[in-house]
Amino acid sequence: MIKYILLDRVFLTCLFLINLFGTIYGFMWYESQLAITPAIFVLFVPDSPTATLFFTIFLFFFIFKKHVPYIEALAIMTLFKYGVWAVVMNLLTLVVEGTLSWQGYMLMASHGAMALQGLLYAPFYRIKLRHITIAAIWVLHNDIIDYVFGMMPIYSSLTQYMNEIGYFTFWLSILSIFITYKLTLKPEEKMKL
Repeated sequence: MIKYILLDRVFLTCLFLINLFGTIYGFMWYESQLAITPAIFVLFVPDSPTATLFFTIFLFFFIFKKHVPYIEALAIMTLFKYGVWAVVMNLLTLVVEGTLSWQGYMLMASHGAMALQGLLYAPFYRIKLRHITIAAIWVLHNDIIDYVFGMMPIYSSLTQYMNEIGYFTFWLSILSIFITYKLTLKPEEKMKL
């Protein structure tokens, strides 16, 4: 039943539009941070909208029965990572501040859905080890940009915990790489290792 829904053209088109508009909104959400970001880092600052952009590109091609494996690997890995990351950061904000705005709850719901949608489409990706390797380099490089060069998303009340958040994010990246490997690599590809 779930496979039928995930492959339904109307559902795919709706999911494509939701992700497209969510991506646009996400880039707008980062507008103030991007305004103060050195040009060399701009590509690596808007993490979540870039993740949904990868998934939107995947959906566009998937609707037409085409595959883009590098984009697919980037989509599942970054959707899971930044979806979970945003949920945890908003929960941490709630703990630190004792309250969370409606936008925080909206971000938790939308980012939780982000992580879930990337995983739901795992059986349909055509990913090989080389695609996972490139996506893993992207994800770990992004961690360096965020936590070595200080370009991580701004959560003012969490600034005092940046070392701990950076450490958590690194291991979340490793988990995202592992999940991508486990869910998408065919058994014959795993045998080559």
